[in-house]
Amino acid sequence: MLDHILQEYKVTHVLALAAQAGVRYATKDPASYVSSNVAGFVQLLEACRFCEPMPRVVYASSSSVYGLNTVSPFSEEHQVDRPASLYAATKKANEMIAHTYHHIYGLSLTGLRFFTVYGPWGRPDMFAFSATIKIHKGEALKIFQGPGGSELERDFTFIDDIVTGCVASVDKIPESTKGAAHYKVYNLGNKDPVTVTYMIECLERAIGKKAIKNYVPMPPTGDVLKTSADISLAEKELGYKPTTSLQEGINKFIAWYDEYYKSGLTKEMSNYVPY
Repeated sequence: MLDHILQEYKVTHVLALAAQAGVRYATKDPASYVSSNVAGFVQLLEACRFCEPMPRVVYASSSSVYGLNTVSPFSEEHQVDRPASLYAATKKANEMIAHTYHHIYGLSLTGLRFFTVYGPWGRPDMFAFSATIKIHKGEALKIFQGPGGSELERDFTFIDDIVTGCVASVDKIPESTKGAAHYKVYNLGNKDPVTVTYMIECLERAIGKKAIKNYVPMPPTGDVLKTSADISLAEKELGYKPTTSLQEGINKFIAWYDEYYKSGLTKEMSNYVPY
């Protein structure tokens, strides 16, 4: 089916965003991550390499590949060989497989390392969404802490800024060749990491209701203490420039959430249990 679509419609560019996502669920079902993220990615690249001409491919990687890296902000030049989760390992595998296909088959490939994306139509298991559900229902938020009660920090990035980076990547990726082709990886973040507590404060202001907070030690399920994006390469080569502050992005997210669920939480969402 995939081969047919690519060849029938003479596809010139592929933006590959599909994946089994989330670091915590990977501890429960690692095989599904390998099947979707590794085998599925290879299937896509195989379909692309048999096209004539071969399309250019932009694919979603993840900030999770930085794993146990302690140097901040995270740069594309940093080593990413110590993943903290199976999900991160599959995304690192994507980058390595992409490099192989660029080197051997001449596929032009760009990987995008997304940093904690939030906004309208987001995944319900992501923090902004799951916290909003719990605040509305008056349930306690489980907030992870690092050693000694240290706060976790995230480089929350609004979906509109991520989309702008994706479009720029598609616009600028060179053609595939029959020899070693283009291969690049870029960070797409907000370059302004904040504590999870600050994110909750933004949600409280937008919702108009205080959250019930329950601080607990961070479990060994793949989370890391901090993410922070060095986006200088994307700024220079893609013209990428995030423009949405966290409070502005949260306000937009809550406005969408209230409109989408204006009749109250749907049955499906009210019963949703985040990973």
